Amino acid sequence: MERIESNLKKTVFSLAGEIGERSYLDIVKLGLAADFIENEFGSFGCTSKRQPFVYRGNTYSNIWTEVRGTGGEGEDILVIGAHYDSAVGTPGADDNASGIAGLLELARLAAKDPLKRTVRFVAFTLEEPPAFMTSRMGSYVYAKDLRDGGVRVHGMISLEMLGYFCDYEGCQIYPSSLFSLFYPVRGDFISFVGNLSSRAFTREVRNAFRKVSSFPVESLSAPALIPGVDFSDHRSFWKFGYPAFMITDTAFYRNPNYHSAGDTPETLDYRKSAELISGLYKALKNI
Repeated sequence: MERIESNLKKTVFSLAGEIGERSYLDIVKLGLAADFIENEFGSFGCTSKRQPFVYRGNTYSNIWTEVRGTGGEGEDILVIGAHYDSAVGTPGADDNASGIAGLLELARLAAKDPLKRTVRFVAFTLEEPPAFMTSRMGSYVYAKDLRDGGVRVHGMISLEMLGYFCDYEGCQIYPSSLFSLFYPVRGDFISFVGNLSSRAFTREVRNAFRKVSSFPVESLSAPALIPGVDFSDHRSFWKFGYPAFMITDTAFYRNPNYHSAGDTPETLDYRKSAELISGLYKALKNI
């Protein structure tokens, strides 16, 4: 657990501390972040690939690697993704260096001890505005490529803000006060959030997680009309018929530093994040 915690912290401080803001406006810093991710994949013994595409006259790249599973060629693959860009004006520690940190650590663990299913670990670019919710999101470009290539996907998991936790009553809010009748009012849990079509996959991972970890987890499968349900890269996979959900600390429903200069590495809880990633890896071995 200590190594996982140390690795998560190292990644967040490298991306959000040393590199800093990684918005679509700063091609140089996005390039540095891409290089960092690629080097980390390489340090695990993984060969990474870049998927370049053009947006507003500039070239951006998704970075991905594949870790072969032990289940044989007939298994549908898993896709685990996180975006490495940040919104304009923020160093993006929670959003989303924390997600990339989780992605890299899961890739390291899987490279050392593979899962049953083959996994594509993908670092997406251009999740944030102005590409947000358009066909120019890096995740949309990647999901379309999977569909066009006829790749069979068991499900996709988007790691979207994994590091901010709070333990006082009322620090967790919701799009409606009705949610507080069924969900915690303390932000000491992690959420699995997907749409109705992805309910079976979301429950499969949630149930596997609960069997191997005591970390508090809540899940929601709901229409996208509820604000926040589709606010990440899993949305792109829905567009191509793939089941997908996000794992999130609930973003602006909990973290007061969301999309601000205050989203810094010092505000995150790396011990809790490590417990989450450890449990998620163990759960995925049973998927």
